[in-house]
Amino acid sequence: MSMSTGSSSFPGKKLACPGGKGRAIIRFICSDSSMTGQRYVMGVVLLLEIITVYCLFVYTYMKNPPQVMRFQWKSHWYSPNQTSLKLIERTKQVSKLERVLMNAAMEDKTVIITVLNSAWTVPNSTFDLFLESFQTGIGTERLLKHVIAVCLDSKAYDRCVQVHIHCYLINTSDSEELSGINQFMSPSYLKLIWRRMDLLKEVLSLGYNFLFTDADILWFRDPFPRFLSNVDLQISCDGYNGKPSDKNNYVNAGFIYVKANNKTLNFYKYWCDSSKRFPKRHDQNVFNSIKNEPFVVELGITMRFLDTVYFGGFCQPSRDINLVNTMHANCCIGLENKVKNLRAALQDWKQYLSANTKVTEIKWSIPPRLLRFVKKPPIMMALTSGLYP
Repeated sequence: MSMSTGSSSFPGKKLACPGGKGRAIIRFICSDSSMTGQRYVMGVVLLLEIITVYCLFVYTYMKNPPQVMRFQWKSHWYSPNQTSLKLIERTKQVSKLERVLMNAAMEDKTVIITVLNSAWTVPNSTFDLFLESFQTGIGTERLLKHVIAVCLDSKAYDRCVQVHIHCYLINTSDSEELSGINQFMSPSYLKLIWRRMDLLKEVLSLGYNFLFTDADILWFRDPFPRFLSNVDLQISCDGYNGKPSDKNNYVNAGFIYVKANNKTLNFYKYWCDSSKRFPKRHDQNVFNSIKNEPFVVELGITMRFLDTVYFGGFCQPSRDINLVNTMHANCCIGLENKVKNLRAALQDWKQYLSANTKVTEIKWSIPPRLLRFVKKPPIMMALTSGLYP
């Protein structure tokens, strides 16, 4: 390679830079700093390209924003050492229970829940009467789409899906034991009761309010207008003493409206745990045992006991059919007896509707011994009257 002023030689080529004082721009390119200048120009061009691409990206993003992943939250179970719940981000897939809850829930995340086994889902038995009462009640048929029938065995589930829209099968290893006619206070009966309690506790933990109703309850009118919005837990009574805030009312846990919050979830956890302290007792007996305990008082949970004028039962039936919302087949033992008397009460209701007139006092077509005013806990009354085996 040879070099001379104003020229440059390369293998196979010879390039010359024009000289002269008037060619300043060309001398700049041909000078030792020419490569630096080229890099500067290329950098400016590249920067402009990056800015252009970024502007296009921002424009596209604003016009079609991507869907942001929404995480669901779940409340932890209650710990005896704390009264507040921590919310944790849930990354697992939505469970079958959550899916059923979402499909059945009202706008305020309230669901109606009942529990069934195969004995109660036999055609023309308890569950059919339960559904029929919704269909013939005043303002109740529209509530059927919010009812979740929790099934304890596969036979109950198979029957449920034939007649109802929302059915949920609990996965349990002892479903056969729970599927039959469980005698009152038998081991299988108690297992069924506390399995139900665990489920309701889980529903609260998922943030859903619920109205639990036994399937041996007839729905005559929409009960929700009767509930107070500022009360955590509202429960029916076997015997109502006329005072809605008095914890001396003897409750029946077969009809209970609960709002999902820290207080109610903590209370349900404590209620379920207390079954270990009171073995061989059912849920409402345990409720009556713990409702005045210091821990429950400290929780600050508000309770209301429902008037039997509106939420009656065979123990203490409503005498005003113009006001009654529900009728419970309590104080009546044996599935056959329940079905017989529920059918009679439903017929009374249909006759009232067909008459299309106000009735001063209703005389239910139920055996008189089931219509006694309860002055002591109904389990004791029933044992002395021979209603319980």
